[in-house]
Amino acid sequence: MTPDFLLTTFIVVASPGAGAVLTMAAGISHGRRAAIQAATGCTLGILPHLLLTLGGLAALLQARPLLLEGLRYLGVAYLLYLGYRQLRQTNAFINHAGCPVGERQLIRQAILLNLINPKLSLFFLAYLPQFLDRQAVAPRLQMLLLAGVFAAMTWLVFTLYGLGAAQLRRRLLASPRLAKGLSVGFACAFFIMAMRLGWKNL
Repeated sequence: MTPDFLLTTFIVVASPGAGAVLTMAAGISHGRRAAIQAATGCTLGILPHLLLTLGGLAALLQARPLLLEGLRYLGVAYLLYLGYRQLRQTNAFINHAGCPVGERQLIRQAILLNLINPKLSLFFLAYLPQFLDRQAVAPRLQMLLLAGVFAAMTWLVFTLYGLGAAQLRRRLLASPRLAKGLSVGFACAFFIMAMRLGWKNL
């Protein structure tokens, strides 16, 4: 494991995406506990992609464009659903009672967000091998170690995003207009990400 791997991984993880947006929305809407749960769910959603990569299924997805396209549009649909759901909850964006969707439901939602993103499998396939030691006796074990570091950094960065967002909760409680505007902003972020995923060639 090299400093280049750690630095590159941090840059990749810290670049805000759908998972970061979901985690921050959970932190602002429902507090610190929900932010940690969302970060955990997003991290767990990474693990199946790692297993797919180790099993060679990521290469199969890349060789079968129709399968990849199907997963891509499933991801688009889910991001649109999250944006629509965020808009519907605009008036209840800040909730005094905690997380109304339920802890398990929030974690499942975060897992699904990353689970249906085929880019993660292709990312592992193209990214991690660059940092493997070609002389390693057990390359799969080394890949698991690198992926574990990637997952741990994802959880840490997303948790910090969520906890930072949760600090705004008190201010938003005192300003319903600001809370509504921020909720609409999160919804727009989901819609923009859906459009980018739908239009960008994989």
